[in-house]
Amino acid sequence: MVHAFIMVKTAAGQSEGLLSAIRDIERVGDAHIVAGNYDIIAEVDAGEVYEVFQAVSNDIQGLDGVMDTKTYIGLN
Repeated sequence: MVHAFIMVKTAAGQSEGLLSAIRDIERVGDAHIVAGNYDIIAEVDAGEVYEVFQAVSNDIQGLDGVMDTKTYIGLN
């Protein structure tokens, strides 16, 4: 099992609307609005790293208002 943290930067004023859309993505276990360089952190669980890549590149980055993402794969 692969557990990843996806940092999401949104366009101004888009975080709240995108939060529910990100939470609705099948592989997203949870997501939170945060303070800092990124606006949302999403947790993704998948069987393979490739499935994390698909969730990020197809699902999250495909949402209107998503400006940038950064993916961190958990090692434990």
